[in-house]
Amino acid sequence: MAASGANGAQKPVSVLFVCLGNICRSPMAEGVFRSMTKRNPRIGTIDSAGTGAYHEGSPPDPRTMSVLEENGENSYNHLARKVQLSDFKDFDYILAMDADNLSDLSRLQRRIIKNSGANASAAKVMMFGDFGGQKGEEVVDPYYGARDGFTIAYEQMTRFSKGFIEQVLQGVDTATS
Repeated sequence: MAASGANGAQKPVSVLFVCLGNICRSPMAEGVFRSMTKRNPRIGTIDSAGTGAYHEGSPPDPRTMSVLEENGENSYNHLARKVQLSDFKDFDYILAMDADNLSDLSRLQRRIIKNSGANASAAKVMMFGDFGGQKGEEVVDPYYGARDGFTIAYEQMTRFSKGFIEQVLQGVDTATS
């Protein structure tokens, strides 16, 4: 979205990453994205949330943190939270980890618009995987699996983050349909 401000400069882009419980995939996406964009003036607020409140107030899964730490992400700190109605106005992009998350977010956004009007939601709600070069690519929830699922998720987050930076921040259209 990156709207222009009063002086013609582009407004920083804000991004919310969303999965089910906000302890595995979305905090990993947030940590990777923060690391990759920490010196980028085009990035504003970065956060993550869950569509469910199952783990609200809890830190990320230890496997998420260990994979982040193994890849040099040592300063990430987060407590799980549920998506709020205000997120749809506060964030330019709300990026879902899978089709179920996307469906929940889209339904919530439609309800917000129906009840409060189109100005109540500025967010572009979409799959994070759309930035990986394959439209609709999902990040499989690694929560119930082995640790290698977290490593695979990390690789996806890195690829998707690079794609987001190229397509949104640098304006390069590399998406395939």
